[in-house]
Amino acid sequence: MATNSTLLCIHRDPSQLTLLRENGYELVTASSGSEGLRLLMSRPVDAIVLEYHLGLLDGATVANEIKKAKPQLPIVMLADDLELPEGALKSVDALVTKSDGPHFLWATVHFVLSVKSMQRREGTLKTQKAAHLRRTGKSRECGNRRQSDAPQLTVSAEDDPFSPGVWRRIRTGRIKF
Repeated sequence: MATNSTLLCIHRDPSQLTLLRENGYELVTASSGSEGLRLLMSRPVDAIVLEYHLGLLDGATVANEIKKAKPQLPIVMLADDLELPEGALKSVDALVTKSDGPHFLWATVHFVLSVKSMQRREGTLKTQKAAHLRRTGKSRECGNRRQSDAPQLTVSAEDDPFSPGVWRRIRTGRIKF
């Protein structure tokens, strides 16, 4: 099963991650957090497998730094158990305990990459659809009346950086920047 995805594995003993390589992932390995951060800046990777207990820099600190540099990059945290300090998982996309086994880690990595890939495709489709509506839309306003054939873009409140009134002024060209 060839996945063609590259994983940055920041782990004290990367040999424990051979199942990922056997299932088609290319592994770039680092045995410390600082080494992993240097590799992240020098090589493109699709996801991170990050051990929590690394030594000087714990996995939570490394995950926070990764998300500052590359917020869309998925991170799978690998921990000895579920007893982690509060806030340790705020920058992590998934948690796997070592007792879950290598197959669960592999399945989690596969899932996280699939979800991120789907989110990128959906984002691209939304952007393409919005651009298409702007190019082909017949939205004109006559006074305060809008034609009924004007396409409507719906954006959820959490994704919307502007209020409906600001969007209306942008659409009609009455906003000044």
